Amino acid sequence: MINEEALRVYLKKEFSDVTDIDIRKLGSGVQGSGFLVELKTAEGIKSYVIKTLLPTGLGHDYPSDRAAVFLLDLDEYEKLPGHVKAIDVLAEKEDGSIKSVGGGKEYYLLMERGSGTDYFHDLEEFSRKPRLDPTDITKIKAMAAYLADIHSVKTESRALYWRKVRDTIGHGECLMGVFDTYPDGTLSYGEMAGIEKMCVDWRARLKPKTHRLAQIHGDFHPGNIWFKNSVDFILLDRSRGPWGDPADDVTALAINYIFFSVKHHGSVTGPYLEGLNLFFEEYIKLSGDRELPEVLAPFFAFRGAVVANPVFYPDLSTDARNKIFTFVRNVLSAERFEPGKANEYLEDRHGKNAPQDITR
Repeated sequence: MINEEALRVYLKKEFSDVTDIDIRKLGSGVQGSGFLVELKTAEGIKSYVIKTLLPTGLGHDYPSDRAAVFLLDLDEYEKLPGHVKAIDVLAEKEDGSIKSVGGGKEYYLLMERGSGTDYFHDLEEFSRKPRLDPTDITKIKAMAAYLADIHSVKTESRALYWRKVRDTIGHGECLMGVFDTYPDGTLSYGEMAGIEKMCVDWRARLKPKTHRLAQIHGDFHPGNIWFKNSVDFILLDRSRGPWGDPADDVTALAINYIFFSVKHHGSVTGPYLEGLNLFFEEYIKLSGDRELPEVLAPFFAFRGAVVANPVFYPDLSTDARNKIFTFVRNVLSAERFEPGKANEYLEDRHGKNAPQDITR
């Protein structure tokens, strides 16, 4: 429904010559509802339509999704010959009032400034250590405890769980979108498609697991984790919705123990292997999520595509990059992920996991 009282206030402000306003529902469809707005003015009756979108499914689950649809409508309706014109995009605020958000050509986010040292610094330092020191262990336990805590907040929504799995594979910021930023020659189109198709198969396996839907950060990677000391940290850039599978957050951090170790040593070893094992052990102990290893694969595939991307990490050697791709394929081929087998997942196994290049 729409807030008719607030809408009347807005219309009287925007159309100063209005003497009467009539609002009535035209009907509802699969995506939303339409309302007829008739304004009585000195020049006669002016008729408009207010469109709403349902807040569940079809990628419209969050207010920002619906705003994006309407802002695109405002930009594009008038560009197509014979199409009705869009007048404005309206936002209903927390206090019930309505304001215009239309007409912008770019949008910006104003937020608080954070301080601290990002966790990338720690991961680089691991390359110069023989083992984890007490501060390293404390930080890993702090991150595991934080995730276990936020993931304990659950909700029920098949649409939102399916969306997270779908977005992990097909969203412009996730697997397919990241692959689309790869320079030609990094990985063939057929090899990319092979990984994508394996993830689609995983989507079918994960669809029944809607009970896993939980509060998540959505981009829990080292650049978004800023430590103030060995225990306290702040987070940046929560992304792509507040609900999803905890595997999204777990793999966002875990892939970096593998990536940095392969980058520096060619295998998962030393503090990196210790960190990977400790993080999983601590998280599963605190969260009780024994099912986690059985659902990680497509989330690891997305995160693997990120760290193997030469646009993001241009200094990564070809050998190290290929090992990340091998890791992704082997994890996708396994029934469950076992941290202790991290180095086995890096083994090519005589090319058995390399998908056929369908573009040849």
